[in-house]
Amino acid sequence: MSNVVLVDTQKCMACRGCQVACKDWNRLPAGVTKFRGTYTNPPTLQAHTWNHLVFSETDKGRWLFASLSCMHCNDAACINVCPMGALQRTKAGTVWPDTDKCIGCSICAQYCPFHVPQVSKATNKMGKCTGCAERVSQGLKPACVTTCPNGALLYGERGAMLKQARERVEVLKAQGFSGANIYGESEMNGLGRIYVLTETPAAYGLPEAPGYNATAWVWQLARRPLGTLTTIGLFSGLVAGFLRWRGERMQQRRGDYTI
Repeated sequence: MSNVVLVDTQKCMACRGCQVACKDWNRLPAGVTKFRGTYTNPPTLQAHTWNHLVFSETDKGRWLFASLSCMHCNDAACINVCPMGALQRTKAGTVWPDTDKCIGCSICAQYCPFHVPQVSKATNKMGKCTGCAERVSQGLKPACVTTCPNGALLYGERGAMLKQARERVEVLKAQGFSGANIYGESEMNGLGRIYVLTETPAAYGLPEAPGYNATAWVWQLARRPLGTLTTIGLFSGLVAGFLRWRGERMQQRRGDYTI
């Protein structure tokens, strides 16, 4: 059974240590940001920012914090729709992006219900959390988990983490958080990040019922016969060229500041 990250939002103190550790371990460059009236900065994940902290204020004046990153879904839309097979499942259960195969078409970004994959304007390659697969394969924990000073991030076997999450929810309810709940147990057939929340998922910027359009399966079905085509080289070149053009057009229309 795969391992997961358990995120206890009530223990999070918004230090952004996870965000910095991710940048440091993966040698990701800094980006130009500006204040937009929110402490969440940058406001979204980027091709060079794979983990970021979300700040949300309730109508009762209580602050909610959550570390957001790739969810490593068991039913991952990005894997299903990538026309080049650039996203793969590792033995640890994480979704690994192969930048050598990525052509920057942005289809994964379009279908991901969590808006995780982002394409860099500088490299025309998609960037996202890898689950620190190289660390995990050597018996280490992900960088974000290792650096968390308050135990808000834990890493372990999925069953054990779910058990701990359920126990934590009961403790929170006893403390007066009647809306305490678990997010990620069944969403997208199970997520690689399990959240202990004290409010609704929407309060943390998480979709209540994540899913993806049925047209995603068209891409998956379309890929299957390609391996038998004698003109695979020419055909793939034409498809890749079109998808690169499409990805650049999508980036221009979005007008974001991802680099």
